[in-house]
Amino acid sequence: MTERNTPTRFETVRPTLLGLAYRILGSRADAEDAVQDTYLKWNAADQAEIDNPAAWLTTVCTRQCLDHLRSAHRSRTDYVGAWLPEPMQTDSNQDPEGALAIASSLTTAFLLMLERLTPKERAAYLLHEIFDVDYRDIAQALDLQETACRKLVSRAKAHVERARVRHVTSADNQRRLLSAFESALATGQTGALAALLTDDIVLSADGGGKVPTVAQPIYGKADVLAFIAEKLGDYWADYAKVESDINGGLGLVLTDGDAIVGTVGFAYDEQGRATDIFIMRNPDKLTRITRPTLQ
Repeated sequence: MTERNTPTRFETVRPTLLGLAYRILGSRADAEDAVQDTYLKWNAADQAEIDNPAAWLTTVCTRQCLDHLRSAHRSRTDYVGAWLPEPMQTDSNQDPEGALAIASSLTTAFLLMLERLTPKERAAYLLHEIFDVDYRDIAQALDLQETACRKLVSRAKAHVERARVRHVTSADNQRRLLSAFESALATGQTGALAALLTDDIVLSADGGGKVPTVAQPIYGKADVLAFIAEKLGDYWADYAKVESDINGGLGLVLTDGDAIVGTVGFAYDEQGRATDIFIMRNPDKLTRITRPTLQ
């Protein structure tokens, strides 16, 4: 048996498939399911007839994700409260250029923007712009003509550029914001934090209907600061707050003893001010927070 016909060949591309599936689906659990289904199809295929295993696997994984999106859309219409992508810990110890490339396509703001695209726009954009797949292979994966795929990518790029969600602020600025946020939680004093927020900042929390949290996003600097100072600090008084890289940026992991009970992440504008605060409290989306990082 050649290497191409063994699990070794699949394992070399598994991290890439997982990264693609997570970005399409916004869920590590669903991404793992899609990758596992891809493996089962690979294992059942006549691999000797597959000329380009990486392209074949990418095609199968993309189609699995698109199939899942159809059912996920129906379930999200009944979701309790705000829906946020499952948070992921990312690796801050790689080279700066590599870290920036990964971070810009893993931010919660970017993943939420992808939710506003059609499934095929989302897949085409990610395949071409993030994973450098050529249009011929994208056309095969999406069962479309190359010209149609080019239009999908063009429309998606226009949405992404208008939303300005591929920006990643400096590590120093992220650390200042996180320090001010933690100080506001601990003391109720929000002056330092206020200077680092946009006027139209939004605080969103995902509890999935399983734990208490704000039912709707909170809009505007005054209301967000009041919520942090007057309520959130008390709610989280007994939680330990551990700094961690969340979706390519500096954030917090909340722990209650040995249990992980939440994460906090941020989005920034091009001036380095926070535009969003993302709080994940849904326990179903916290089970993989300590899993190995994506590639």
